[in-house]
Amino acid sequence: METEKIDYGDESALVVDDQESVRTPVAAMLKHLGFRAETAESGEEALEMLKEKPYTFLLTDIRMSGIDGLELIRRTKKNHPEICSIAMTGYSREFAYVDVINTGATDFVNKPFGIEELEAKIRRAIIERNTREELQRLSITDALTGLYNQRHFFARLNEEITRSKRQKSRFGLILFDLDDFKLFNDTLGHLAGDELLQKVGKVINGNIRQGVDLGFRYGGDEFAVMLIDADGAATEMTAERIREGIWEECGIMASSGSVLYQEPITAEIMVKEADRRLYLSKKQKNSEKGKRMVALA
Repeated sequence: METEKIDYGDESALVVDDQESVRTPVAAMLKHLGFRAETAESGEEALEMLKEKPYTFLLTDIRMSGIDGLELIRRTKKNHPEICSIAMTGYSREFAYVDVINTGATDFVNKPFGIEELEAKIRRAIIERNTREELQRLSITDALTGLYNQRHFFARLNEEITRSKRQKSRFGLILFDLDDFKLFNDTLGHLAGDELLQKVGKVINGNIRQGVDLGFRYGGDEFAVMLIDADGAATEMTAERIREGIWEECGIMASSGSVLYQEPITAEIMVKEADRRLYLSKKQKNSEKGKRMVALA
């Protein structure tokens, strides 16, 4: 069985120990593996460094004066939950493994230890972390389109409303609905319908700012886009660009309704307003289609 390849160059560690004779060699081991590693001689210094820089690993001695290792791990878990913490100690009989883990540590290693044992602990922690992240990604992703799913939509909408209130910023919400998708499905079949939805997902992703804006499959043939720090003009422009892209790439028309967040409206009201505007857009299209048919008759 092939061993999973891990790039330690993507990792950064903070080694905390009040003995220079310990922290320096441990940092050297990590650097030898490819880590970016720095050291701190106390829990207090470590907490300040954690505020200043992002780290993926914390390796800390348990017995230190002032803020000890267990308290440092607790605070790190609370303030930086993404960091993996490994406790180091030469007094293993004084500390039960389960007690160390319950503080938020990822693992526990007894001093003295060699680079092979240290790498094994770190490697397992990285694999477990990556697995959790992948499961989390899958849980919020629509399997067909690769966009975020409806479950994540409401979570992020509430997060953005909270952020906008706090920062006095704004964001736009757009709902999309494919016109005559049921007819498309009934005529060409569900496989063709699935391929169409996949294309729509690509169009949406291609017309929003990656890492900033958010695209969702809201349900069925309905989609949503959140535009972060966008005004009304930018929101309308993006909606039009996506509608045009869907027509050009997928050969089907789409209707949309957009709204800009304004305090104190709630997530529910925001969605209802965007949906109301979407309905009016679709109704207007159907009315114009009916007039054209009458004119041709």
